[in-house]
Formats: sequence, C-alpha cells, structure tokens
Amino acid sequence: MGVADFAFYLFAITVTAAGLFTVIARNPVHSVLWLILAFLSSAGLFVLLGAEFVAMLLIIVYVGAVAVLFLFVVMMLDIDFTELKAGMARYMPIALLIGVVILMQLGLAFGVWQTSEIAPELLAAQPDQFEGAHNTQMLGQLIYDDYLMLFQLAGLILLVAMIGAIVLTLRHRPDVKRQDVLAQMYRDPAKAMELKDVKPGQGL
Repeated sequence: MGVADFAFYLFAITVTAAGLFTVIARNPVHSVLWLILAFLSSAGLFVLLGAEFVAMLLIIVYVGAVAVLFLFVVMMLDIDFTELKAGMARYMPIALLIGVVILMQLGLAFGVWQTSEIAPELLAAQPDQFEGAHNTQMLGQLIYDDYLMLFQLAGLILLVAMIGAIVLTLRHRPDVKRQDVLAQMYRDPAKAMELKDVKPGQGL
C-alpha cells in the first residue's frame, strides 16, 4: 500500500468518524468542532483526486466562514439544548424510518452502479489548450474565457436575488431609532448644546 492509498483510507475513516461524532455529540460546540474536522478531511480527499481548487474552497468557505459562524452562534446564544433534545425524542421513530428509507434507496442506487468502459479514456483525455496546466488554471480558463458571459449572468442573478431579499425583509418600524446623516451634517452647534447655570448646592 502506497502513500496515496494510506492517505485515502486515513481521510476516509476520519470523515466517517467525524460525521458520526457530529451527530451523536452531546455538546453542540463539540459537534461543530467535529464538523470542522470532517470538512478538513474532505478537503484532503479532494486534493488526492486532483481538485485542489475545490479543496481550498471547502477550507476557505466552509471551515473559515460557515463552521466558524456556527461555532460563534452556538457559543454566544444561551440555548437550552436539554429542552430541545427532549422535544426531539418524540420524532425519533419517524427520523429512524426516514433514515432506513434513505439507506435502502442508496443501496438500490449503488447496487446497479456500473462504470463505463470508456470512462478512463475520457478522464485521461484533455484538450490541447490545457496541455500541462493544473486543475485551478484549467478551471479558471473555462470560467473566465470560454464561459465568461454565463459566469457574469450568474453573478448578476445572485446580486438581484440578494437585493430582492433585502428589500422584501426591510421594515421601517417607528419604535426603532435610525441614523439621520443629513440631520447630523446640517445641525447648528449653537442649538445642539444648552448651558445650565447650576447654583452651588442645587441639582439639575
């Protein structure tokens, strides 16, 4: 067994164990830490597959942003997890039934799985313009050269969706104080402050 095989089995076992401990851990902070370990091990598997760009995205986006956000939210919010777990016990039979159904579907799917005879040839073949280029360079050339317009349109759609979500959820409530920039800029200093002549021994 070579180094690559040993690394694959190490990362695969770590991902499986970390995912299991993420679900069964009693402390939610420990669950998030196990989830971070699962993400890091998955990134290692992507590196072994030659997808370095996807591995770095997994670390930067999921570990560096999403998992850390989960960790801060869990640690900062005062949530009674004992009460939540007590409510979850009522739905345990339904959850187990759904889990069994999903496992049966996965078994049926992998039971008829067949690898095409020309799959290795298609994976080994690459266009001439990608000769000698690594994974990230090929992906960048595809996105920013061949499919630049589609990439820009996808970004525009996401921008419109983000603006629409902000507009739909924005509510101006009268009981919430908001900053008035123009009122602050054009205020008169003579009217903004009032001097009081307080006599000795008197209060305001």
